[in-house]
Amino acid sequence: MRRLTAGKLLVATHNAGKLDEIRAMMAPHGIDVTSAGELGLPEPLETEDTFIGNARIKARAAMQATGLVVLADDSGITVDGLDGAPGVYTADWAETPDGRDFMQAMTRTWAALDARGAPEPRRAQFRATLLLMWPDGHEEIFEGIAPGRLVWPPRGQHGHGYDPIFVPEGHDRTFAEMTPDEKNAISHRADAFRKLEAVLA
Repeated sequence: MRRLTAGKLLVATHNAGKLDEIRAMMAPHGIDVTSAGELGLPEPLETEDTFIGNARIKARAAMQATGLVVLADDSGITVDGLDGAPGVYTADWAETPDGRDFMQAMTRTWAALDARGAPEPRRAQFRATLLLMWPDGHEEIFEGIAPGRLVWPPRGQHGHGYDPIFVPEGHDRTFAEMTPDEKNAISHRADAFRKLEAVLA
């Protein structure tokens, strides 16, 4: 396993909430984080049907554009009662002509569960794949999961994406009702990051 030394790391994301989480996790390790969005890089088309495949597309595009070590994240929510959907298409379910609307995505998800008569608890998992890519093409992959259940109506003002309807296992508050520090300690991305920490020199 190759180690990542202190220095500059490019995170291949245009999602400010995701960047804030990763920046907070990297700060104690002396790693300076910037993002594809902050550098004005275009977002590549995500054409794969797996989290790893889409993370690799984002990492390679950012690495080739900058020559930096890149951390790409692909994540989403899988819902048991929907056969694992939306999965890699989580962001697509939020797409509108005016940008992403996750209230739309959450409403669609809950309506689909109602249409199927899915029983409570409505089990779901947030999944995160972190892919670290060096300029020579070497990569390390770290996968994390946060199991839980979906609730309705949405609750809480923090977080992003599906956080307002996701209650993590062992808790009674949604991710959006938790402080960022509380969520970051138990999130799918934190689970993947704990595995990534093994390569931080």
